[in-house]
Amino acid sequence: MTLIYAHRGSSARYAEHTRAAYLQAIADGADGVECDVHLTADRQVVLLHDSTLDRTSNGTGAVAEKTLSELRDLDFSSWKGVDVPDEYGSGSQQFLTLEELLDILLAAGRPIGLAIEFKHPNPFGDQLEELTVQLLLARGWLPQSSSFGNLNISFMSFDPDAIHYLRRTVPARQLCQLVTEVKVEDLAKELGSLAAGVAAGALKLALAEGQRILDEGEAEIAGPGIDYLRSHTEQARQWLGAGRTFRVWTVDEAEDARFCLGLGVQEITTNKPAEIRALL
Repeated sequence: MTLIYAHRGSSARYAEHTRAAYLQAIADGADGVECDVHLTADRQVVLLHDSTLDRTSNGTGAVAEKTLSELRDLDFSSWKGVDVPDEYGSGSQQFLTLEELLDILLAAGRPIGLAIEFKHPNPFGDQLEELTVQLLLARGWLPQSSSFGNLNISFMSFDPDAIHYLRRTVPARQLCQLVTEVKVEDLAKELGSLAAGVAAGALKLALAEGQRILDEGEAEIAGPGIDYLRSHTEQARQWLGAGRTFRVWTVDEAEDARFCLGLGVQEITTNKPAEIRALL
């Protein structure tokens, strides 16, 4: 059976990482949900993909420079241009901390997976992982089973150093090394040609270490993007043959879902959990 993880919640329907997106993901029958975490200036673990606020709120500037209270004053939902039903909370309730997401999932009334992605680089380094683990331990999370209540928790990052840090506490079966293609042309558009070359070199080193981590089984969940999976199919078959679980992102199209099924992928991450569930 292929499990479906909702990417930042049901984020095709409601603004990513919001209360509405996660409640909809539960209603859509997602087997699990994925979230990205950052630290605020007052060291609170919050759900955001970007290191800045500009794309997904009416604020601006770095997340790390804002307190939790300051973030709660911002609107993280209206940019999506959809109305949120009253039962999914008011506009001021849409922004979530990790702890608030835990409460939502614990109330789901059924087993559900939570995949927590650590975003790097960030100004706090491995404090992000440290404070997240401390938060989970305080809530009753058990590292060896990586579960509590109805939740099964796994941890993800593109950064191999994050995986190395987490390996001290978390079993390899609950660790997901994310891998993606390094596209210098895309970096050049964002950073300029000189900076792109430097960034690409660092990313290629990180990718090589991430591949080694999966080769050696230091993380037992492989997290390739769908483009990486298509262009490295033989490598994927080797990892699958070695017993790795695959969690592929972001699978929103029927063609990509069928490709994953044909390869034997066990978990699919999607912005459209209801649609992919219907397809499966």
